[in-house]
Amino acid sequence: MSSFRLALVSAVLMFATACGSDTSSSAVSPSPAPSPTPTPTPTPVVTSSVSIPVGAQALANRAYVPDELDIAVGTTVTWTNTDSVSHTSTSDASAWNSGIVAPGGRFSFAFQSAGTFPYHCAIHPGMVGTVVVR
Repeated sequence: MSSFRLALVSAVLMFATACGSDTSSSAVSPSPAPSPTPTPTPTPVVTSSVSIPVGAQALANRAYVPDELDIAVGTTVTWTNTDSVSHTSTSDASAWNSGIVAPGGRFSFAFQSAGTFPYHCAIHPGMVGTVVVR
């Protein structure tokens, strides 16, 4: 009976050793740490300003300050009416139309292509300006 116990204990030990001793094949390998997702850098908004001064309707090609604006593609131009009467910023080629810009009001337009863009005030046609986009 003692040899039977010895054989049984040996078999149990071999089985236990075979099932649990090989940690390299049965162990779960740790998951790699997730790579951080890069955050896109926001593209800065480039802006430029044009002022419509007091008495602009009598200033002709000086009614928009500056009267010729030189900017890069992608720049947003904001016209600010500092006059006491309403005006517009209206493209001669229908690229944009501000509609009525009341005193103290603003209008912005982003220029997405290169070119020379003459414009005027639809209320006071003698008011003219140009935006040159490079």
